[in-house]
Amino acid sequence: MTSSSKRKEESHLLNGGVKQSTWSKAFNSNAVWEEKDEFLDVIYWLRQIIAVILGVIWGVAPLKGFLGIAIFCIINAGVLYVYFSSFQQIDEEEYGGTWELTKEGFMTSFALFLVVWIIFYTALHFD
Repeated sequence: MTSSSKRKEESHLLNGGVKQSTWSKAFNSNAVWEEKDEFLDVIYWLRQIIAVILGVIWGVAPLKGFLGIAIFCIINAGVLYVYFSSFQQIDEEEYGGTWELTKEGFMTSFALFLVVWIIFYTALHFD
């Protein structure tokens, strides 16, 4: 029996046969993901939440230019990498490797970050 199927069986028994919601699994360490797309959806939406939060912070604290973009990219990729490698401890190869998980939803979160950053910056720091 492989370790992932053993984890699935143990998790199913611990839950009394009740299926956990996606978000409860997202915030439980070492959760078992029966469906690959379910975990990828969590990665995608966590990235969007991070983009909105950082966009508001960058807009309120008048960050400008390349420095703001570079810090966003580092924080966004770093937080999600720590999340799936250390907190969830998933097998990256099962999802196409570390790079696939790191870039999952990155461009849409980058676009959302830019929109929120520009809106807050423009609203609060006009001349």
